[in-house]
Amino acid sequence: MNQAQAKPEHRVASHAGFRGLYAVTPDEPDTRSLTRKVSRALAGGACIVQYRNKSASAELRREQGAALLALCREAHIPLVINDDLDLARGIGADGLHVGREDISIATARAQLGKDRLLGVSCYDRLDLALAAREAGADYVAFGSAFPSATKPGAARAPLSLYREAKSAWVRPLSRSEALRPRTPAPSSRQGPTPSR
Repeated sequence: MNQAQAKPEHRVASHAGFRGLYAVTPDEPDTRSLTRKVSRALAGGACIVQYRNKSASAELRREQGAALLALCREAHIPLVINDDLDLARGIGADGLHVGREDISIATARAQLGKDRLLGVSCYDRLDLALAAREAGADYVAFGSAFPSATKPGAARAPLSLYREAKSAWVRPLSRSEALRPRTPAPSSRQGPTPSR
């Protein structure tokens, strides 16, 4: 068995919650470049990594997912796969992240099992987050909170939504945004810290 097909007891996913940076990969065609970027994110304190590559072939996604899983296992950080249940299950990733146009939350939870993380994009809507919680999500993501070159048409979630969600939610929250050197850091008083 290779590193990317780690035994279930080696998974690092936890339902105890997470706190800190949720890193989302760019659409990077070069696996070595991608692993360098993720290594830097891990060294910088990422507490969870979401592999997202909408432009890659299935073969490249599997190669990259396996490489990132090995890195994340070494760092004891969970790897979540975006929108690809077969890839998540096939490489033994720690979880799956889905959006409104992906498989249903209930189907994802049933096929993943209760031992893996399930995250759900809720854009700028608290009602979606509350429904996701009821359907079995472990965490939700809102955003983008700031303008993003990666997703220029993404729904903008106001910072007040994070306060509302934190008071209504007992599971982790994630803020989706593309942080660039000139992007202002959100005020800790305005947005939640991902926590349980």
